[in-house]
Amino acid sequence: MGQRQLRAADGHTFGLYEAVPADEPRGGVVVIQEIFGVNAHIREVADSYAAEGYAALAPALFDRVERDVELGYDQAGMSRGRELAFAGLARDDALRDLQAAIEEAGKYGRVGVVGYCYGGLMTWLAACHLEGIACVSAYYGGGIANELAQTPNCPLIMHFGELDAHIPLEDVHRIREALPNTPVHVYPADHGFNCDHRGSYHAPSADTARRRTLRLFREHVG
Repeated sequence: MGQRQLRAADGHTFGLYEAVPADEPRGGVVVIQEIFGVNAHIREVADSYAAEGYAALAPALFDRVERDVELGYDQAGMSRGRELAFAGLARDDALRDLQAAIEEAGKYGRVGVVGYCYGGLMTWLAACHLEGIACVSAYYGGGIANELAQTPNCPLIMHFGELDAHIPLEDVHRIREALPNTPVHVYPADHGFNCDHRGSYHAPSADTARRRTLRLFREHVG
C-alpha cells in the first residue's frame, strides 16, 4: 500500500494510491475520489477493497490542476473542491487519467470502478466512454441526470440518498426512467452517507451499498 506515479497517454504524470492484497488479486478496482481529493477517507476505501482481495487504485485526478490535494469536509474544503472539480479540471483530462488507471488496474485482471460524489459522476462517464471496464458502482453522483443521452458499455449500479439536498429525488426518478435495466438504489440517508469522516455518514446504508457493490464486483470482476 502506498503512493506512486502513473503516466497518462498525453504524458501527464499523476499520483496514484495503490493497495494490493497479500494474496493473488481477484482483479482490479479503480476508486474515484470525491471533490476532496485522494484524502484519508479515499485511501481507507481503497484499503477496504484490498482487504476483499482486489488491487485497488485511487488516481489523484486533481494533480492536473494542483498536486497532492487533500481537503477537509468543512465549507472551505467543499468550496475549493467544487472549484477544482468543475472549473479547474477539464473533463477530458480527468477521463484520460482514469483510462490510464483502468489500464494499470487491468494488470491484475478484470477491472471494476467505484466512485463517490464527483467520483460518482466520473464513474458514470467512465462507463460510457472508457475501455477495459467490467462493471461500475456509482455513489451519489451529482449531474448524472444531465448526462443521460450517453450509453453505458458495462453493467452498473447506482446509489443515492433520499435526504440528499444536492441530488433531488426528481433527478433519481429521471435516471430510473432512462435506465430501466439499471439497479438504482435509494437509501434513507444524506449525501456522503458512505464516508465515516462526515456527519452525514449512515452506517446501515453504507453497509448495504457496499454489499451490493461487492456482489457486483464478484460477479463481473472476480
